Amino acid sequence: MHSLFAKTFGGLSGPVYLRHFLFGAVIGALLIAVALGGNHKPNYGFIVFALINIVLYPYARFVYESVVGYIVGNNQFYWETGVFLWAKCCTILLCFMFAILVAPVGLICLFFRNSKRSAM
Repeated sequence: MHSLFAKTFGGLSGPVYLRHFLFGAVIGALLIAVALGGNHKPNYGFIVFALINIVLYPYARFVYESVVGYIVGNNQFYWETGVFLWAKCCTILLCFMFAILVAPVGLICLFFRNSKRSAM
C-alpha cells in the first residue's frame, strides 16, 4: 500500500518534476531577490509565498498541461516563434503565481490516478 505522500507529491515522474521545479525555482529566486533587495524592509510573507509556489509549481503545471492536452488533443499548431515564447512565458508565470491555488487540484488528481494504478 502506497502512502498518501507517494501517491500525491511523488506522483509525477522524476524528469517531469525536476524540469518544472527548476523553472519554478528560477522564477521564485528572482522574486525572492527582488523582495530582499533594495533599501526597504524585506516582505517575509512574500518570500514564504514564493517558496511554497516553488514547491507547488510542478503540480500546477501538471494541471495546466492536463487541461490543455484534453482540449487540444493530438492537434498541432504552428505559431511564430516570438508569439509562442511570449505565450509560454505568460503561462509559466500564471501557473507559478497561482500554484498555491491550482496545485491542490493536481495533487488530488495524482492521488486518484495513482490509487487506481496501485489497485490494478
